[in-house]
Amino acid sequence: VISSYFLSVVISHRCKLARMADETFEQVTSGASLTFPQQASALRKNGFVLLKGFPCKIVDMSTSKTGKHGHAKISITGVDIFTGKKYEDITPSTHNMDVPHVSRLDYQLIDIAGEGEKAPVSLLTEAGETKDDLNLPDDAELAGEIRAAFDEGKDIIVSVLAAMGIEQIISWKVDTKA
Repeated sequence: VISSYFLSVVISHRCKLARMADETFEQVTSGASLTFPQQASALRKNGFVLLKGFPCKIVDMSTSKTGKHGHAKISITGVDIFTGKKYEDITPSTHNMDVPHVSRLDYQLIDIAGEGEKAPVSLLTEAGETKDDLNLPDDAELAGEIRAAFDEGKDIIVSVLAAMGIEQIISWKVDTKA
């Protein structure tokens, strides 16, 4: 004999499953994390770390001795890899800090569309596909150098730094292989 309580639970559960089957779940990202954790004591000068939410290159680190009741503290000074702005943070040496996944790729510059410092650029990947989602850099001097060399007809390779979902042209050189 099945109790009425048990029967009501089974029916309720089946109704819930039927409602869930009608729902759709969309995934927007690839699931890859933009950062990974690393113990503060394992960070090194010239490495990367997230300071105040910005991807930074570490320019200075210092460690203070343990206090009477505490942990050794690490003072980290970093420069934002995209803007050059300086950030500082102090954290216990045993705590984890977020380290951004930073990559640097080279592309051939095939076109600069339009005028101005923030003009869109067209780049050629090593796979032979075009990449059209970047602009000339914010740095007016660097953007001017790239435009001048391109206008002279030189084959140009630009280096693109990527971190935290942001990509930016950071340097250029003349392609000597062409």
